[in-house]
Amino acid sequence: MFRISSLLPSGPTIRSLSILPAVAMLACTLVAPASAEEAVERLPDVVVSASRVPVPAQEVGSAVTVITAEDLARKQVRLVSDVLREVPGVAVSRSGNIGSFTQVRIRGAEGNQTLVIIDGVEVNDPSGGSEFDFGNLLAADIERIEVLRGPQSALYGSDAIGGVINIVTKKGRGPVTGSLSLEGGSFRTGQASASVRGGGDRYHFSIGAAGLATDGVSVAPESEGNSEADGHRNQAYNAKFGVTPLENLEIELFGRLVKSTTEIDPQPAVAGIIRTVDGDDETETRQRTGRAQAKYSLFDGAWEHILGVGINEENSDSFTNGALTFEADGKKTRYDYQTNVFFETPSVAEATHSLTFLIEREDESQVTRSAFGGSDLDIANYGYVGEYRTGLWDRLFLSGSLRRDDNDIFEDTTTFRTTAAYLHKETGTRLHGSSGTGVKNPTLFELFGFGPNFVPNPNLSPEDSKGWDIGVEQSFLGNRVSVDVTYFNNRITDLIQGAGNTAVNLDGTTKIQGIEVAARAKITEDLTFTGQYTYTDGQDAAGMELTRRAKHLASANLAYAFLGGRAKLDLGADYNGKQKDSQFSNFFATRTNVTLDDFVLVKVAASYELTENLELFGRVENLLDEDYQEILGFSNPGIGAYIGIRATYGLF
Repeated sequence: MFRISSLLPSGPTIRSLSILPAVAMLACTLVAPASAEEAVERLPDVVVSASRVPVPAQEVGSAVTVITAEDLARKQVRLVSDVLREVPGVAVSRSGNIGSFTQVRIRGAEGNQTLVIIDGVEVNDPSGGSEFDFGNLLAADIERIEVLRGPQSALYGSDAIGGVINIVTKKGRGPVTGSLSLEGGSFRTGQASASVRGGGDRYHFSIGAAGLATDGVSVAPESEGNSEADGHRNQAYNAKFGVTPLENLEIELFGRLVKSTTEIDPQPAVAGIIRTVDGDDETETRQRTGRAQAKYSLFDGAWEHILGVGINEENSDSFTNGALTFEADGKKTRYDYQTNVFFETPSVAEATHSLTFLIEREDESQVTRSAFGGSDLDIANYGYVGEYRTGLWDRLFLSGSLRRDDNDIFEDTTTFRTTAAYLHKETGTRLHGSSGTGVKNPTLFELFGFGPNFVPNPNLSPEDSKGWDIGVEQSFLGNRVSVDVTYFNNRITDLIQGAGNTAVNLDGTTKIQGIEVAARAKITEDLTFTGQYTYTDGQDAAGMELTRRAKHLASANLAYAFLGGRAKLDLGADYNGKQKDSQFSNFFATRTNVTLDDFVLVKVAASYELTENLELFGRVENLLDEDYQEILGFSNPGIGAYIGIRATYGLF
């Protein structure tokens, strides 16, 4: 008899999954069958991050990629960073195992120049260099991911030089439905997730939990004599509630908690060279995210008022041989009010219009503690945004945005953004383009931080960028085939970088340009191909190639459904070209350039619906068993196989 328990690891790995809350128990007491489709929110074909108001995808001038819950389920994505490898212009760097620190760069910009938003809350960590660690982000309970490329500071302020990754979690809709999923496999890996969600005309709710545990492999290269496995434990809880007490009043609450423990290896100097070696280091993190929002509409939705507050807290503790050595606490709180006005002028170019004004206050704080001392820092920023959008003759769509950011520490900034999209429906052609400026504020540590060998620099200026892109999307064969080609160009000045024992604004301009190609083809009714290729040419002010930015990135995917759609097969391949990294020696005093080899990651995933409510699934990752490094000195897992089962039922 088949038993899922025979696939799951034993010992501490499975015990770490036992903390799933009562929602998992509730999901196991399901009493009435329901279609799995009823549990999935069906979003309209709009983009919610490319403007301060939702916009139909074909009207968006910026380059944007949308990943749906259906995509995540078919590919059996467990970490969001894995699916981001398939997005044009996006590069992923993971420092070893599942759960290790993971950076995401957009169009050659730095990791802390990518703004990440989860359900309206900016989650970049003030105590972590204003960067978001994708190593802790599980894909469970995610409904939609939008990757908006190019400078977006006119809409979102600091950290959006490369672009924005906007994540929307699942929202309840329809009959109350519960689901439970269990899986296990290689490297003593197990995962469990459970959810209950539903909704009606005046309410909706969604409660979910997920746990992942793996013993992993050695982060330090085994080829250099290291063998100790470095594990990861992750627990994620999500809750989203909404109520409509009046016809024109909507109130929504969102909360998220993530707790993780990641084993890592130290980097001491070995024969003068900094190397990663086996060790007993560990990092524990806790992320708390929440938002409350009220939307009040007048004149049949023609005038909207949105009032909200969002909070994100990050706590990170570092241990060496069981002893606490470093603590970092970051917090970001944002208060915002936005008003939108929608109107039409049919007699003038058959035009539609929208006007938006936004005012917000953002408070950031950072607290660090170590044997060498600590810091307790905070800063406040006020942002003012105006945006205008218009559509003419249902063919030409234009937008313009202007933002002013004021604070009392460093120079205030003004940023802008314009976009355009033109539809030539007769030939299936869509032209699109955008232009704008971006800004990345200095971090609190760079301005006022403390360390044994660090001197703060309160005179730092924000990093600035000017970027633009232009592209054409062409459909063929009755929209069964589409190809989108985009050229992008970005210039970054006042780049902040470590210099000796402090941080300074570098002279000169970092120049980045490239081409993004995305293709999709519905070969048959049951077979679909998607693919992308990105060429990036990035150079610093001295003409040197940028670190960890491969010139060539590509991916290809085949999705096949058969047996009346009950069986699905997904085959994907991600290519990462050669890239430059840095080798340090003499206690980080000397740096030399090295080249990391290119690699191909192949994954195959399959699923079969045993019944209307029960699904068996499995996948093989790194099918070619590639031995590769995305960051010098940090190894990644080889080939791994996983199998699981999912149940979805109606509760009432």
